[in-house]
Amino acid sequence: MLKLVLSAMISVMFVATPVADVQAKATAKKASVKKAGARRIAQESVIPRERIVKRVITVKGKRKVVYQKVTNVGMMAAAARPTMGDLAGLNLTRDPLDLKSNVALVVDQANSEVLFEKNANVALPIASITKMMTGLVVVEANQDMEEMLTVTDEDVDREKFSSSRLNVGDRLTRRNMLHIALMSSENRAASALGRNYPGGLPAFVQAMNAKAQELGMNDTHYVDSSGLSKMNVASARDLAKLAQAAYEHPILREFSTDPKAIIERNGRPVQFGTTNGLVSPKSGWEIGLQKTGFINEAGRCVMMQAVIEGRAVIMVLLDAKGTAARVGDAIRMKKWLTALKPAGFGDQSAAGM
Repeated sequence: MLKLVLSAMISVMFVATPVADVQAKATAKKASVKKAGARRIAQESVIPRERIVKRVITVKGKRKVVYQKVTNVGMMAAAARPTMGDLAGLNLTRDPLDLKSNVALVVDQANSEVLFEKNANVALPIASITKMMTGLVVVEANQDMEEMLTVTDEDVDREKFSSSRLNVGDRLTRRNMLHIALMSSENRAASALGRNYPGGLPAFVQAMNAKAQELGMNDTHYVDSSGLSKMNVASARDLAKLAQAAYEHPILREFSTDPKAIIERNGRPVQFGTTNGLVSPKSGWEIGLQKTGFINEAGRCVMMQAVIEGRAVIMVLLDAKGTAARVGDAIRMKKWLTALKPAGFGDQSAAGM
C-alpha cells in the first residue's frame, strides 16, 4: 500500500512540473503579446488607418444602425508637425483671452482702429484664405461669369494631394467655380479660375501680387491661386486690408457666406456646403464676408467681417491647432467685444482702411 502511495506522489510531481512550465510559458507569451499589442497601438497612433465604425442614429423617431468608414490620425502625428508659426516661436506669445491661435487681429471696419492684436505683423502661410484674393482678381477683371470652364489635369493637387468633388473633365461656369472656391474652398475650382485668366496662371498670380501691393499688403506674397503652397504668405494686418477690399464686392460677400448652394456641374445640380459653420443662421453670428484655410504649415485660419453689438469688425485668426480651437477663439473674441460696449457703440458703415 505504501508503495502505491509513493508511486502516486512521484507521478503527481512529474506531472506538476510540466504544467508549471506550461503556465510560465503561457504567462510569458501573454506578456509578449501585450508588448506587441502596445507597439502596434503606438504605430497605429502615428499611421492613419481606416476602420468601420458602428453607429446608432435616430431617423424620424426610429433607431437605425449605420456603418461608417473613418480614418484615425493619431495625436503623435499631429504633434510631430509644428506649423510655421510654431517654428517661429509664436506659440510662446500669451494674450489676455488665452487664444489658441498664434496670430489674432480685430479691427474696427469703420475707422481702422485696432481693437485687439497678437503677432499681427508676422507673415505666415495663409492656406485657402488665398482664395479671397483669387476672387477679388477675377471679379475686378470683369471676366464673363457665364463662360464655361473645364477642370483639367493641371488643376489636380500634386503638392498636398487634397481631395476634391470636381473631376477632371467637369464643366462649370466661372460663376459657379468662384462660388464653390469661396464657399467650399474647392482647390480645383480656384486653380481653374487662375488658369483661365488672360495669360494663364502665371499672369493671374502676377495680378494677385500686384493687387496686394496696390492695397498696401507689403507682407504678402502669392505663388498660386488656391493656397496649397506654404509660400502663399501674409500678415494678419494685410489680410484685414484684403477683407476690406473684398467686402466692397457683393458677389464675394454672397458667395463666401452661403451656408450651402445647389451648383450645376456638367449641367446637373449638385449641393455644396460651407467650410465655416459660423455662417449658419443658427450660429448667432452676423457675418458679411469670410474665408477659412488650412494646410499643415499654416494651421487652422479664418478671416471674416462680422457685426458684433452693432459694430462692424474685421477679425483674423491664424494658426490655430484644430477647427474647434479656431471656432473657440472666434467665440472668445466675440464675447470680449460684446463685453466692451464702448461709448458710441452703434451701427457703423464700412469705410476705407
